[in-house]
Amino acid sequence: MKAGYVQRFSAAERVLHWVNAAGFFFLLATGLILYLPSLSMLVSRRQTIQGIHFWGGVGWLCALAAVVVLGFRRLFATAREIERFDEDDLRWLRGRRTPQGRFNAGQKVNAILTAAFTVLFGISGVLLWVGEGDTRFRFASTVILHDGLMYVSLLLLVGHLYLALIHPATRHALRGMTVGDVRVEWAVHHHPKWQPDDVQVDWPRTRHHAPWKPQFADADRSRRR
Repeated sequence: MKAGYVQRFSAAERVLHWVNAAGFFFLLATGLILYLPSLSMLVSRRQTIQGIHFWGGVGWLCALAAVVVLGFRRLFATAREIERFDEDDLRWLRGRRTPQGRFNAGQKVNAILTAAFTVLFGISGVLLWVGEGDTRFRFASTVILHDGLMYVSLLLLVGHLYLALIHPATRHALRGMTVGDVRVEWAVHHHPKWQPDDVQVDWPRTRHHAPWKPQFADADRSRRR
């Protein structure tokens, strides 16, 4: 690892993120062809696109499941970390500036919604597919659910892309999701309660965790060489 950087995301976490992103964009593209009449007329092969969309969704869910199984230990620990909301997280969600861990409260909410939407997309997609041939599984609410999930997901995606690619204070986080590490100074500023596994930390006895200091990261690496 480069001097002055600290590991933020494991390989399993990064693979899960990019498999999910790739599948989502593929399904968004094929889904919009089915959803927008102008695109449907342009492609003019609705049944083919419908099959590609459905089986692409099946492949997406299977790929996510495979990543979870192969990286279960690490991803289970991450899930436990995301599901914990302390007082600082709740205050952060109310708009107050409070120290955050490896994931801030907004990122935790986004991850939980992403997981829930993935399950709901899968269930509603299967019902829509089966309902094409068996009216017993054809429910009006299924279409509303599937389309509603798409609209909310698009809003979350726009916000996610803005923070990852445009906003100056947060776009450095993209490095963590591509190569795995981030600058120590950035981590200290944005995630002061985070205690990295591979960095020795000296926590002062205060009500809130004080930021871990960059010199500990460099000192720890020098001992490992």
